[in-house]
Amino acid sequence: MSSVHKEFRDFITRGNVVDLATAVIIGAAFGAIVSSFVADIIMPPIGLLLGRVDFSNLFLVLKDGAKTARPYASLEEAKAAGAVTMNYGLFITKLVTFLIIAWVVFLLIRTLAKLRPREAVAPATKDCPFCISAVPLKATRCPHCTSELP
Repeated sequence: MSSVHKEFRDFITRGNVVDLATAVIIGAAFGAIVSSFVADIIMPPIGLLLGRVDFSNLFLVLKDGAKTARPYASLEEAKAAGAVTMNYGLFITKLVTFLIIAWVVFLLIRTLAKLRPREAVAPATKDCPFCISAVPLKATRCPHCTSELP
């Protein structure tokens, strides 16, 4: 087996690559769930509160379509007519989706950080009993006041 093939096999079978691939797959599935949650659960009540607004049909026509002119009842109708549109309703939906995903990831990382035991860090210095300056642990004399340390 050539060295390039062996290096590639070693690279692919390393734990970090497998962990990363698993995270990407789970992240994509989680993103689909959150997208559905936002589009199907969150946005309809918000649209209802704002006067029966369907966010997927909030758009601005920049140029009329060649097939038919304005008004367009829906974004699909505008696209079918060949109109050039700015779809700010879809952008709002994707923005809400992003904020929910970011919030969930923040809470997950925060929870994992609290669950992980913290390692005690050994002190690298000690205080000089005479001048209260920080002195390296191995020092036998204080560099500030030149006193001999116990």
